Amino acid sequence: MFTGNGIKIFTGTSHTELAEIITKRLGVTLGKAEVTKSGVGESHVRIIESVREDDVYIINTGCGEINTALMEVCIMIHACKIASAKRITAVLPLFPYARQDKKDKSRAPITAKLVANMLQKSGCDHVITMDLHASQIQGFFDVPVDKLYAEPSSIQYIRTNFDLSDIVIVSPDAGGAKRATSMADRLGVDFALFHKERKKANEVSRMVLVGHVKDKIAILVDDMADTCGTLCLAAQHLSEAGASKVYAMVTHGILSGNALKNVEQSSLEKLIVTNTLPQSENVARCSKIEVIDIGNVLAEVIRRSHYGESVSKLFDEVPY
Repeated sequence: MFTGNGIKIFTGTSHTELAEIITKRLGVTLGKAEVTKSGVGESHVRIIESVREDDVYIINTGCGEINTALMEVCIMIHACKIASAKRITAVLPLFPYARQDKKDKSRAPITAKLVANMLQKSGCDHVITMDLHASQIQGFFDVPVDKLYAEPSSIQYIRTNFDLSDIVIVSPDAGGAKRATSMADRLGVDFALFHKERKKANEVSRMVLVGHVKDKIAILVDDMADTCGTLCLAAQHLSEAGASKVYAMVTHGILSGNALKNVEQSSLEKLIVTNTLPQSENVARCSKIEVIDIGNVLAEVIRRSHYGESVSKLFDEVPY
């Protein structure tokens, strides 16, 4: 049984709903902290309760005012460090700047590495995140990084809601093929993928389907959905290729710009996202959005981390 002795969980302002789900699951109360913003835009943090010799977990995610969220985490880590916390873990369901993970053009920054440095310099001892855009981001850190996967929760959802003999897992691009083939293999179903050519970073010009989807329920799988241009275009191509229904499953539903409008007008039956980012407003505005709760996975990894237990079991199964 989890007693919660010696553990403190705090949250910034980016996803308080998820923090409440995690603390409720663990049976502990959310730590008392004041996080405010001054007139000039500076983040002010005050940890109201003692954290001396405690195992501290700080939950914030990379969404909305992402720079504010990142600074809140860094300042909270620093505040706990100089208040003599025993160990400090940053819980970042969506890692900030994860898509800026390599130098793809001349003079381009590797901002994900800068974020890793900021967290470590603040005093972070451990990082928990989910479905990193690029796994090599773990190598930017000199402290342990636990990268969780939404795949077990997604597989559980598919097994519960679909007949496996009717489905095909589809990757919207070659880069996500590994993720989609892993899911297809575990479910024992067929796999297809799109080859896409881009005009600009987030504009797709042409997509070519590789694989058979005729008379099948196609499930598009990706790590994040931003403007949803790729997913909606892929859904259209799948419908034209004879798929009976098209669904999409993504870990991080960023859903910026005209994303909700695009999804509503697309041939997608549903866009299934996890709650690594706040989704209440998106669900209210778009009837096609459905949310899988991964709060139980994050709560379990916090519990296991606190007691020094292995977290690798959570890579393959959903905690109950």
